[in-house]
Amino acid sequence: MDVPFRPLDSVSSVRAAFIPRIAGVDVSADRATVLARLAGPHASHLRGLGFDPGRLATAEQVHGSGVACAEAPGEHAGADALVTSERWLALGIYVADCAAVYLADRRGRAVGLVHSGRVGTALGITGRAIELMHERFGVEPQDLVVHISPCIRPPLYETDFASDIAAQAREAGAGEVRDEGICTGRDVGRYYSYRVERGFTGRMLAVVALKP
Repeated sequence: MDVPFRPLDSVSSVRAAFIPRIAGVDVSADRATVLARLAGPHASHLRGLGFDPGRLATAEQVHGSGVACAEAPGEHAGADALVTSERWLALGIYVADCAAVYLADRRGRAVGLVHSGRVGTALGITGRAIELMHERFGVEPQDLVVHISPCIRPPLYETDFASDIAAQAREAGAGEVRDEGICTGRDVGRYYSYRVERGFTGRMLAVVALKP
Protein backbone atom coordinates (compact mmCIF):
# COMPACT_ATOMS: atom_id res chain seq x y z
CA MET A 1 0.00 0.00 0.00
CA ASP A 2 1.35 3.41 -0.93
CA VAL A 3 -1.18 6.13 -0.16
CA PRO A 4 0.30 9.56 0.62
CA PHE A 5 -1.73 11.88 2.84
CA ARG A 6 -1.88 15.54 1.82
CA PRO A 7 -3.79 17.51 4.47
CA LEU A 8 -5.90 20.55 3.61
CA ASP A 9 -4.69 20.60 0.02
CA SER A 10 -7.84 22.47 -1.02
CA VAL A 11 -7.35 25.39 1.41
CA SER A 12 -5.12 28.10 -0.07
CA SER A 13 -4.83 30.16 3.14
CA VAL A 14 -2.81 27.52 5.03
CA ARG A 15 0.31 25.41 4.75
CA ALA A 16 -0.16 21.92 6.15
CA ALA A 17 1.88 18.74 6.19
CA PHE A 18 1.98 15.26 7.67
CA ILE A 19 5.50 13.88 8.15
CA PRO A 20 5.25 10.07 8.11
CA ARG A 21 7.79 7.41 9.06
CA ILE A 22 11.38 8.54 8.57
CA ALA A 23 13.73 5.83 7.35
CA GLY A 24 16.93 5.14 9.26
CA VAL A 25 15.82 6.40 12.70
CA ASP A 26 15.91 3.81 15.51
CA VAL A 27 12.51 4.05 17.22
CA SER A 28 12.75 1.00 19.52
CA ALA A 29 12.67 3.08 22.70
CA ASP A 30 10.39 5.09 24.98
CA ARG A 31 8.45 8.09 23.66
CA ALA A 32 10.81 10.78 25.01
CA THR A 33 13.89 9.08 23.57
CA VAL A 34 12.22 8.52 20.22
CA LEU A 35 11.08 12.14 19.95
CA ALA A 36 14.62 13.28 20.75
CA ARG A 37 15.96 11.06 17.96
CA LEU A 38 13.34 12.37 15.54
CA ALA A 39 13.84 16.05 16.43
CA GLY A 40 16.60 16.66 13.91
CA PRO A 41 14.97 14.80 11.01
CA HIS A 42 11.63 16.45 11.76
CA ALA A 43 13.25 19.89 11.74
CA SER A 44 14.93 19.12 8.42
CA HIS A 45 11.62 18.00 6.91
CA LEU A 46 9.86 21.11 8.24
CA ARG A 47 12.42 23.39 6.61
CA GLY A 48 12.05 21.48 3.35
CA LEU A 49 8.29 21.96 3.51
CA GLY A 50 8.58 25.71 4.06
CA PHE A 51 8.07 25.83 7.83
CA ASP A 52 10.38 27.43 10.40
CA PRO A 53 11.16 24.79 13.09
CA GLY A 54 11.78 27.64 15.52
CA ARG A 55 8.16 28.74 15.09
CA LEU A 56 6.55 25.47 16.21
CA ALA A 57 3.93 25.32 18.95
CA THR A 58 3.11 21.87 20.31
CA ALA A 59 0.69 20.33 22.81
CA GLU A 60 1.75 18.23 25.80
CA GLN A 61 -0.77 15.56 24.70
CA VAL A 62 -2.13 14.04 27.90
CA HIS A 63 -5.09 12.26 26.28
CA GLY A 64 -7.49 14.84 27.67
CA SER A 65 -9.84 17.50 26.33
CA GLY A 66 -7.76 20.64 26.82
CA VAL A 67 -7.62 23.15 23.96
CA ALA A 68 -5.07 25.98 24.12
CA CYS A 69 -4.80 29.21 22.13
CA ALA A 70 -1.22 29.31 20.86
CA GLU A 71 0.40 32.71 20.49
CA ALA A 72 4.09 31.73 20.54
CA PRO A 73 6.31 28.69 19.93
CA GLY A 74 6.79 26.09 22.64
CA GLU A 75 4.88 23.31 24.37
CA HIS A 76 1.45 24.02 25.85
CA ALA A 77 1.02 22.08 29.10
CA GLY A 78 -2.14 20.08 29.62
CA ALA A 79 -3.38 20.57 26.08
CA ASP A 80 -4.28 18.05 23.40
CA ALA A 81 -5.38 20.64 20.84
CA LEU A 82 -4.15 24.02 19.68
CA VAL A 83 -5.79 26.88 17.81
CA THR A 84 -4.20 30.11 16.58
CA SER A 85 -4.69 33.20 14.47
CA GLU A 86 -0.95 34.00 14.40
CA ARG A 87 0.56 34.00 10.91
CA TRP A 88 3.31 31.44 10.30
CA LEU A 89 3.06 30.06 13.83
CA ALA A 90 3.09 26.34 13.07
CA LEU A 91 0.94 24.08 15.22
CA GLY A 92 2.35 20.59 15.74
CA ILE A 93 0.87 17.30 16.99
CA TYR A 94 2.68 13.96 17.29
CA VAL A 95 0.73 10.79 16.50
CA ALA A 96 1.28 7.05 16.12
CA ASP A 97 -2.25 5.59 15.72
CA CYS A 98 -4.25 8.48 17.22
CA ALA A 99 -5.65 10.95 14.71
CA ALA A 100 -4.36 14.43 14.02
CA VAL A 101 -7.42 16.50 13.16
CA TYR A 102 -6.69 19.57 11.01
CA LEU A 103 -9.04 22.55 11.26
CA ALA A 104 -8.78 25.35 8.70
CA ASP A 105 -10.94 28.42 8.15
CA ARG A 106 -11.48 28.94 4.43
CA ARG A 107 -11.49 32.69 5.09
CA GLY A 108 -8.01 32.58 6.59
CA ARG A 109 -8.78 33.77 10.14
CA ALA A 110 -7.46 30.81 12.15
CA VAL A 111 -6.29 27.22 12.14
CA GLY A 112 -6.41 24.39 14.65
CA LEU A 113 -4.82 21.00 15.21
CA VAL A 114 -6.22 18.30 17.48
CA HIS A 115 -4.75 15.11 18.97
CA SER A 116 -7.71 12.73 19.16
CA GLY A 117 -7.51 9.03 19.92
CA ARG A 118 -10.09 6.87 21.67
CA VAL A 119 -10.12 8.94 24.87
CA GLY A 120 -9.95 12.40 23.32
CA THR A 121 -12.69 11.46 20.89
CA ALA A 122 -14.90 10.23 23.74
CA LEU A 123 -14.33 13.60 25.44
CA GLY A 124 -15.38 15.47 22.29
CA ILE A 125 -12.13 17.39 21.88
CA THR A 126 -12.65 18.22 18.19
CA GLY A 127 -15.97 19.89 18.95
CA ARG A 128 -14.34 21.85 21.77
CA ALA A 129 -11.65 23.12 19.40
CA ILE A 130 -14.27 24.21 16.86
CA GLU A 131 -16.18 26.06 19.59
CA LEU A 132 -13.02 27.86 20.74
CA MET A 133 -12.17 28.94 17.20
CA HIS A 134 -15.61 30.51 17.00
CA GLU A 135 -15.36 32.18 20.42
CA ARG A 136 -11.82 33.53 20.08
CA PHE A 137 -11.50 34.25 16.38
CA GLY A 138 -15.06 34.57 15.08
CA VAL A 139 -14.71 31.55 12.80
CA GLU A 140 -18.11 30.27 11.75
CA PRO A 141 -18.14 26.45 11.79
CA GLN A 142 -19.56 26.29 8.27
CA ASP A 143 -16.36 27.99 7.04
CA LEU A 144 -14.20 25.18 8.43
CA VAL A 145 -12.53 22.36 6.56
CA VAL A 146 -11.81 19.44 8.88
CA HIS A 147 -9.31 16.82 7.69
CA ILE A 148 -8.61 13.61 9.63
CA SER A 149 -5.12 12.12 9.36
CA PRO A 150 -4.16 8.46 8.99
CA CYS A 151 -4.91 6.60 12.23
CA ILE A 152 -5.56 3.08 13.54
CA ARG A 153 -8.89 1.60 12.45
CA PRO A 154 -10.89 -1.63 12.67
CA PRO A 155 -10.20 -4.50 12.44
CA LEU A 156 -6.79 -3.61 13.91
CA TYR A 157 -8.44 -1.55 16.66
CA GLU A 158 -11.61 -2.12 18.66
CA THR A 159 -13.33 1.18 17.94
CA ASP A 160 -13.68 3.37 14.86
CA PHE A 161 -12.89 6.65 16.55
CA ALA A 162 -12.18 8.32 13.19
CA SER A 163 -15.83 8.00 12.22
CA ASP A 164 -16.79 9.44 15.61
CA ILE A 165 -14.46 12.42 15.03
CA ALA A 166 -16.11 13.05 11.67
CA ALA A 167 -19.57 12.83 13.23
CA GLN A 168 -18.60 15.26 16.00
CA ALA A 169 -17.19 17.74 13.49
CA ARG A 170 -20.40 17.63 11.46
CA GLU A 171 -22.49 17.98 14.62
CA ALA A 172 -20.44 21.08 15.50
CA GLY A 173 -21.40 22.54 12.12
CA ALA A 174 -18.18 22.05 10.12
CA GLY A 175 -18.74 22.88 6.47
CA GLU A 176 -16.48 20.16 5.05
CA VAL A 177 -15.18 17.00 6.71
CA ARG A 178 -12.58 14.86 4.94
CA ASP A 179 -11.22 11.43 5.83
CA GLU A 180 -9.41 9.21 3.33
CA GLY A 181 -9.78 6.20 5.64
CA ILE A 182 -6.03 5.48 5.80
CA CYS A 183 -5.10 3.00 8.55
CA THR A 184 -1.65 3.41 10.10
CA GLY A 185 -1.49 -0.23 11.17
CA ARG A 186 -2.01 -1.48 7.62
CA ASP A 187 0.96 0.45 6.20
CA VAL A 188 3.81 0.42 8.73
CA GLY A 189 6.24 0.92 5.89
CA ARG A 190 4.91 4.49 5.62
CA TYR A 191 3.39 5.17 9.05
CA TYR A 192 4.27 4.44 12.68
CA SER A 193 1.74 2.28 14.54
CA TYR A 194 1.85 2.01 18.33
CA ARG A 195 -0.57 -0.93 18.29
CA VAL A 196 1.05 -3.00 15.55
CA GLU A 197 4.61 -2.29 16.72
CA ARG A 198 3.70 -3.03 20.35
CA GLY A 199 4.59 0.36 21.77
CA PHE A 200 8.10 0.62 20.36
CA THR A 201 7.69 2.99 17.47
CA GLY A 202 8.14 6.56 16.32
CA ARG A 203 5.75 9.46 15.95
CA MET A 204 4.43 11.17 12.85
CA LEU A 205 4.36 14.96 12.97
CA ALA A 206 1.24 16.82 11.85
CA VAL A 207 1.74 20.53 11.26
CA VAL A 208 -0.35 23.46 10.04
CA ALA A 209 0.18 27.22 9.81
CA LEU A 210 -1.67 30.26 8.52
CA LYS A 211 -0.02 31.96 5.59
CA PRO A 212 0.49 35.76 5.65
